[in-house]
Amino acid sequence: MNKIPDFGDKPDYYPVILRTDYSNEETWRAVLQDIAQACGDDTEVSDLCVVDDPEWAAAESDDVLNAVRGSEELRGVSVVFIADYATMNPGHHALLAVLTNSRDDYDDDESYEWELRFGREFRTVPRGVASISANLVTANMEFVEFSEVAHHDTEGVYRDSD
Repeated sequence: MNKIPDFGDKPDYYPVILRTDYSNEETWRAVLQDIAQACGDDTEVSDLCVVDDPEWAAAESDDVLNAVRGSEELRGVSVVFIADYATMNPGHHALLAVLTNSRDDYDDDESYEWELRFGREFRTVPRGVASISANLVTANMEFVEFSEVAHHDTEGVYRDSD
């Protein structure tokens, strides 16, 4: 199993972005720039928690999920964003947002099932990554609220309102 690197003392509110497709370097750089810009005026791409290692090429969301769940450092991270084949192709360049919580993170089955009622994954435009990450870290919103918005979008994508 691939490992998630140590991000040092980067703040918890920076999103974790993992690249699994290496077909388009220009798009990858643009996606990261969009995410950094959405995080705030002073945020640079180097501030983000990015996993850009070809060992992750073609990894599936379950592979990423297992690595995140096995990482002591990322224990409190409830969502990870995957830049996959769909991200690198023309269009909205939406990343895959994946809920990392397991049943053990909830008080009861009903709470867990409610959180997953639209699935444990959805797509988000790069600018949405910052909003999703910040709102989950501060507990302003829950994963299900973002996945519901994506569920009702005609393309199944969360589009930040900014």
